[in-house]
Amino acid sequence: TNCLTTVWRLFKSLSEEQQRYERQLIFEHPAFAKLCQQLLRDSRRMTRGDLVFSLHATVNLGVPQNTLLVQTLLRVCQEKLNQLDNRCVSVLATTLAGMDKDKNVSALQAGLQLLVEQRISSIRDIFILQNLMKCMGKDVPVFLKKKLEMAVLKEIDHLTFPNALRVFFALVAMNYCSYPILNVCSKKIQENVHDAPLRQLILILEACHTLQYRNIKLFSALADYVNSTACLWDKRQIVLFLSACETLGFQPSELMEIFAEKVTEDPEFLNLKNLLIVLRAYSRLNYVPRVQKHLFFETLHSCLNKCLPQISDTELLKAVYSLCISGHLPHQALDELLRKDSRNELILSDDLYKEQKEMMLRCVKTCMELDSPSFTKPAFVLTENLSSLVSLNLRKAREALIELLGDETMFMQNVQLPYKYHIDFEIRMDSDRKKVLPITATDDHPDSSVQRLALLFVPLSAFCMGTTHPQGKLAMKKRHLNKLGYHVILIQNKKFQDMTKEDAVEFLKGKIYSEDAFSLSEATVQDNN
Repeated sequence: TNCLTTVWRLFKSLSEEQQRYERQLIFEHPAFAKLCQQLLRDSRRMTRGDLVFSLHATVNLGVPQNTLLVQTLLRVCQEKLNQLDNRCVSVLATTLAGMDKDKNVSALQAGLQLLVEQRISSIRDIFILQNLMKCMGKDVPVFLKKKLEMAVLKEIDHLTFPNALRVFFALVAMNYCSYPILNVCSKKIQENVHDAPLRQLILILEACHTLQYRNIKLFSALADYVNSTACLWDKRQIVLFLSACETLGFQPSELMEIFAEKVTEDPEFLNLKNLLIVLRAYSRLNYVPRVQKHLFFETLHSCLNKCLPQISDTELLKAVYSLCISGHLPHQALDELLRKDSRNELILSDDLYKEQKEMMLRCVKTCMELDSPSFTKPAFVLTENLSSLVSLNLRKAREALIELLGDETMFMQNVQLPYKYHIDFEIRMDSDRKKVLPITATDDHPDSSVQRLALLFVPLSAFCMGTTHPQGKLAMKKRHLNKLGYHVILIQNKKFQDMTKEDAVEFLKGKIYSEDAFSLSEATVQDNN
């Protein structure tokens, strides 16, 4: 056992290429065959520790799983399972997690699960607990996940920073979102953020996304740290950090401002892969730099133009789509995209992502028209009332509007506009914005002095996390509705649903009759920032 574990300890520190070479030398060495034969003979007489560590070393050195040696060690572990102490149980769980399913592995995993269930209350070592969580994985029954959670919470006061990270990632492996544990781990991570490499911070953000764990304080602490040490990191690492933030819908505004300056100063690091990530992050999170915003987007346009000779059709569509959402039209890339579209090269009939690509292309063409400097606000916008029925989550809003405005003739609901835009409710007011006008009266006599309001009830996911700042697609919709002559009022639907009926009426009254609603609705994407 000592010989095998020493070989494994030396072996695992080598590079992947060196490991391939050394493994061949080990397997061809005559002493290794003798060692394996002796291990096979003595396996039933070995101590529990020697048995488990021998199996661990043998499997990790690459001895095939279907050999008599490995299968014998698995069977002996089954026989001695109840004799194993907690440390041996942890090592065995680690070994089994890296093995393919077969009869002996499955039987041993089932037995191990029962053993852990019986012993869980006696395990006090947080390292062993997190290892069991990680190795037993997401297939563990929910009741056992809860028992592991309670065992960790008993020892949570002794949690060190390294163990906090291990527990955090163990929850991901188990696919179990335990808010009490995550909150404690998050606090420990915030206190020690300066001790973690950037790659680990990125993994933390990715773990939060996997677990659907939203902790604004944690995300802000990580972003503030990366922002304050931005000069120490490779720009490509910051790109990956921004990508993780974008996936969460979290906008690290100060970091994005500093990074935009780095891009304008030295754009050479932006290869096609990094460029696409940056475009997606800035467009989805709806961030426009406060300083040198035009130079930033001109730099991105220039980088995209350099990539045009080798860019794929899908990548070209994604890049142009991201820039259009931000309100910028990359003319050279657009021309190339439209050429491919005219030759029917862009979207193939058997494309798995056909619907998504068609939506993106439609959005690009809408932006080309509405965001063009030559576009003028139409005197009249053709609207269509799709249905008198409103969805369940808008019934409260409809009732509040009837209570506030008198009856249903004072607003339209479920309105379809040109360019496939849809609004929940439309209200029309006089030029002084003091009085709501009946819909039928303004339909008969279109008047430029009539003010149109579009009420959009949107989910929290349409805003950047923890803010009322709209994400890219919502900001684009608001910008385009402004172009069509609407004053847009964005309402967080969850917040509205939590209000009492009286509060909901007062809330809508404040939004509809407030002068701020009209002045702010004209704000561009840049002003929102």
